[in-house]
Formats: sequence, C-alpha cells, structure tokens
Amino acid sequence: MEPVKIGIIGCGVIGRHHVQTATAAENVELVAVADRIPERGEKMAAEFGVPQVYVEGDDLIDGAPVEAVVLALPADGRLSLGLHALSAGKHLLTEKPVARNAGEAEQLLAAQGDRVAGCCSSRMRFTESAEAVAKFLQTGPLGELRMVRCKAISGAGKPRSEPAPDWRLKKAQNGGGILMNWGCYDLDYLFGLLGWTLVPETVFAQCWRVSPAYDFDGYLTRGSDAETHFAALARCANGVSISFERAEMAAAQTENTWEMYGSHGTLHLHMTAGRKCITYDRAVVGEGVETSVVWEGTDGGDAIHRGPLCDFAAAVREGRTPLTDLRRALVIQRLSDAIYASAEQGCSVAV
Repeated sequence: MEPVKIGIIGCGVIGRHHVQTATAAENVELVAVADRIPERGEKMAAEFGVPQVYVEGDDLIDGAPVEAVVLALPADGRLSLGLHALSAGKHLLTEKPVARNAGEAEQLLAAQGDRVAGCCSSRMRFTESAEAVAKFLQTGPLGELRMVRCKAISGAGKPRSEPAPDWRLKKAQNGGGILMNWGCYDLDYLFGLLGWTLVPETVFAQCWRVSPAYDFDGYLTRGSDAETHFAALARCANGVSISFERAEMAAAQTENTWEMYGSHGTLHLHMTAGRKCITYDRAVVGEGVETSVVWEGTDGGDAIHRGPLCDFAAAVREGRTPLTDLRRALVIQRLSDAIYASAEQGCSVAV
C-alpha cells in the first residue's frame, strides 16, 4: 500500500506525537509541518527529517504536495484550516474536540464531500483492552442496556513548575474545559464500544470552576474561564440513561470508573492506559451474581497515539471511514453542547 502523503499543522505536545507516529508508520509519509512559532516548526522538521516546514497552516495546504492534513493545534484555529483543507481536496484528521461547538462541526461535515475525515477522540479505543471489550460485547452479554456510567475524578496535585497550555481552560479557544479536553474521550470510548447505538435525547447538567484553593498560577493560566468539573444525566432513546461526571484539579481523591449496566449483566471498564482488569458481573438464576474477567493486562501508551493516524491513513487508501468520523464526532459534540446549555439554563434541554 502506497503511503499517504500528509502535512501536520501544529508542532506542540500532541503534534510531536503525530510526527513521531508519521515518521515510524509504514502507511504514512510525512511531507511537511507547520507552526506559527517558527523555531518550533523548524526544530521539529530538523529532528525528524521533514522535507518542508511552514509557519502558516494555510501555506502548507496550498504549497505542500500532501494528500491529507492533520490539525494538531487548539480548537479555535481548526475550523478555518479544516474548511480550507477540504475545499483544496485534502483528506482531514483533526485533533479532539472536533470543534468548539456543534455548529462548527456541522460546517466541516457539510464541506467534507468525498474526502475522508476523522477525529482523534477515538484514541482510547485503539488499546488492546478496548478491542477485547468490543469483541466481548458482540455476544450480547448485557442483555437490554439500561445505563452507561462514567465517573472520572482527578484530584489536585502539587502546583505545576511551568504553566499549563494557555488554551485548555478558555472557552473562546477550546469551547470549554474538562468536558472538551477529556469528556470527548469518555463518550467516544463508551459510545464506540456500544457500536454508536446510543441516541441522547435530553440532558440535565451542572458545571463548576476550579476550587478557590487552586485558583492561582501553578494550576491555571491567567484568564481561564472554563469548567474543571461537570456532572450530567442524559436520557437516550429506548430508555437508556447516561450518568457522566468528570473533574480535574478536584478537592477529592482520584477516582476512575466506566461501566455499562444491562438487564443480564454489568461490565466494569478502565479507559486509560496501564495495568487493568476488566470484569463482567452476570446474573445467575438461583445464585445471584457471578463475576468473571473479560481482559487483564497492561495497555501500552503507544497505541493511543499511533492508532488514530494509522487508522486514518488506512481509511484513505481503503476508501472507508476512520474509527471516528465527523458524523460520530458530531454526536459527541451535540451532547457536549447540550451539557453546557443545561448547566447555563439550570434546566434539562434537548440534545
């Protein structure tokens, strides 16, 4: 299979992961990189032997001999570049969140045409454990699905020695805070494992900013205005409920739980990479509940960075959709928008 010629726009932390994947992958040829901090782009190009380097992403799209573009920059810069790339006939892979809101995601989808386009919110589904769970779920062990639950709380640690990336907790740049940064991973993981069968209809939610105990340099960048904690309850078609809570820099101990409850059993998951034991509780007539291990082991961290780009390149050559395409990313974004709307209005809202 001939490698897909790509250009990567954005040479920050996540851009480096894409560059590392691209230079090692057999189905990708990295032709160009771009970054508005010239020395950062030049350093990346020199380190990895990238032939062409640009300052402006638009110049890469117009000038580099690429078939596809990866947008590895903050969300506020992705819409115009994504529309430009698609109009120029390039395939498109965008970092998560897919956009700052559903309206922007809809613009990308409307412009896609026959190009392949995907979003990196699928990262956690490239782990070995996620693949094992997806295969297990095909046997229908849960029966009728009743509830999907995520509670992922990250307790505050010591202040950073260096400031966090400027965009992470600014609504204008990222569309929101922890919901946009990590919530999209949770939803992609759970929705994807269930075959995108969940159809959220209404949601009731609340958002909170960081505790005053941590509202200073070392935890936040100046001007941060987005949430660090949210909780939501969504009702889906067919009566399925979603209980969804995530926080960072919380005044609480760290807790991570992802679960799927059904009429015949419950699956206990662990989304993040590392050592894990995924278990299944099965209803047994006359006995109660029997617990078995679905998968046990250690997921390496490489798969979550390698997966989206390699899958995207394969999708381009095979003429198929990537693991999470723009339509699926839009499902996540619409639910995220509804969570913010409910929190602001103080009532349940339609998704």
